[in-house]
Amino acid sequence: MKTPIVHYKKTVAAVVVLSLIAGAALLMRANKAPLPAPLPFVTVAGMPPVPDPHNLYSEIGAGHLSAAVRGDLARIYVPNLRSNDVSVIDPATMKVVDRFKVGISPQHVIPSWDLRTLWVANNAERQDTGSLTPIDPITGKPGQAIAVDDPYNMYFTPDGKSAIVVAEARRRLDFRDPHTMALQYAIDVPKCGGINHAEFSIDGRYALFTCEFDGAVAKIDLTARTVLGYLKLSMPKTRVREGFDPRNPGASEICTTRKGMPQDVRVSPDGKRFYIADMMADGVHIVDGVTFTQVGFLASGPGTHGLYPSRDGKFLFITNRGTHRIHGKRRGPGSVDVMEFASEKIVAHWVIPNGGSPDMGNVSADGNWLWLAGRFDDVVYRIDTRDGAVRQVKVGGEPHGLTVWPQPGRYSLGHTGNLR
Repeated sequence: MKTPIVHYKKTVAAVVVLSLIAGAALLMRANKAPLPAPLPFVTVAGMPPVPDPHNLYSEIGAGHLSAAVRGDLARIYVPNLRSNDVSVIDPATMKVVDRFKVGISPQHVIPSWDLRTLWVANNAERQDTGSLTPIDPITGKPGQAIAVDDPYNMYFTPDGKSAIVVAEARRRLDFRDPHTMALQYAIDVPKCGGINHAEFSIDGRYALFTCEFDGAVAKIDLTARTVLGYLKLSMPKTRVREGFDPRNPGASEICTTRKGMPQDVRVSPDGKRFYIADMMADGVHIVDGVTFTQVGFLASGPGTHGLYPSRDGKFLFITNRGTHRIHGKRRGPGSVDVMEFASEKIVAHWVIPNGGSPDMGNVSADGNWLWLAGRFDDVVYRIDTRDGAVRQVKVGGEPHGLTVWPQPGRYSLGHTGNLR
């Protein structure tokens, strides 16, 4: 059969290209010059290297426990916002094995950069008595609280030199000594009302912080210590009616709300995109980190709130609290969606049986369980990451940002266990 001319031309071109490459390689060897090495991935000084630039979650895989945490108790630490205490769950028995008082309005339990302390952020809403309570992960017991102004949440710079206390009511980021919590310096973020959750670029040079009450995101240059700008997030044309299961007929309504309420934020495995949960938009905004522009939106469920990568870095667990309200009702249409990073498609939807309010949490060390606070139902959910099956544990009043401990990873960037 006669060879088509187009195929013949392609074949000749390919042979020529391959010959040129081979010739260049032979010439380099003849001159004893080494073949060029791939360019290294450059991070900020002091930040641990990124082993796989295609998957910044490569070091949080199951089995990647640091030697620093191998003597720590396996526990789930649950801050109860209304009862001002922490419930401690033994995941093996699914029982609360301890409960202790902390400061006023505990919001999140936060692993330190060096993985040696778990900090309870007590922001004392509408009061000036904020504090951070340390927990020793070896014993599971609290230590002496440190007075800190308005610690709604806390993160750590990628080089580990500073803790970043998110002073939500002050519209300010306070950079503190990661051990003593002595103030180093502060960055005012005046156009970021309700500043709360954050995620860091793959190279550690900047971070995005969500502005819950302004429907926006702030970009912070961590090296120049400045605000690079703000991005107002666009609302979708439709969203889920309050109190409706998104799978039912008539659940959709025209979205007349002009301003969202962005919550948690996570970066894609390759570091190029940021996913931002929005409890008013009922979905996830997609933002290009470098250009700082919104490039997409993925509809999820009502009250989209928390974001957690799977241990293999292939999926993102998206929690939906079941309401657009800050203070929701019990047994709302709460659910969890599973997004595949590669396709940016929802591949699974898991409902909370009889309703619920899944909020913040994290994935177990082996990747088999997703632990979440049931914010308005005073329970904790343990969700099977293989099929979405749910079990519950009763805890204190209004559980919020629980952490699972220990977790795999080399260091912590904060929140409820943003490890890398």
